[in-house]
Amino acid sequence: MARNVLVTLFDDVDTLDFCGPLEVFAITGQRATGPVPFTVTTVAERNTPPITTRSGLRVTPYYTFKNAIQADILVVPGGLGARHESKNPALLEFISNQARRAEIVLSVCTGALLLGAAGLLDGLTATTHHAALDELLAVAPNCRVVSGQRFVDNGQIITTAGITAGIDTALYIVQRLLGPAVARETANHMEYNWVPVSA
Repeated sequence: MARNVLVTLFDDVDTLDFCGPLEVFAITGQRATGPVPFTVTTVAERNTPPITTRSGLRVTPYYTFKNAIQADILVVPGGLGARHESKNPALLEFISNQARRAEIVLSVCTGALLLGAAGLLDGLTATTHHAALDELLAVAPNCRVVSGQRFVDNGQIITTAGITAGIDTALYIVQRLLGPAVARETANHMEYNWVPVSA
């Protein structure tokens, strides 16, 4: 059975933060025989009017918080909007509720601020964009914040460094769940320079 990948969206989200991992999960396994391993969809607090990303792209999320499916993999991107949304109780409650049953919660870039504000990083090690490390420590004082790592895998909770690190980490998750050969095939199809890595 395919794992549900639910990508969380909000105004001023960084476009590549969510589009990079979304593309990785969406195309994984599409050139193989048999069922695809992931179904990918989007969710936001509202779907009208559309979400406007930091770069001006307008996106209509498929689900809202009220009717969303349960994620097996919850993707929480960042961007300027993450700073505003870290004070949005509806979003933090949604992330927290989804995380209770999700297999993996992946934050990309300053999406870690949202995980921290939701209390999901307490006692864990995490990273984020290099310019937001102090902000992460402020919002998640019980978290060990590290720099210089592309991602940090705590098991269920995975955080990444800035923006393009979301692509590398999504491929790492594919590797972790499905093996390095599947992850390499996905990266090759994307013509993305990537090799299997360890946490």
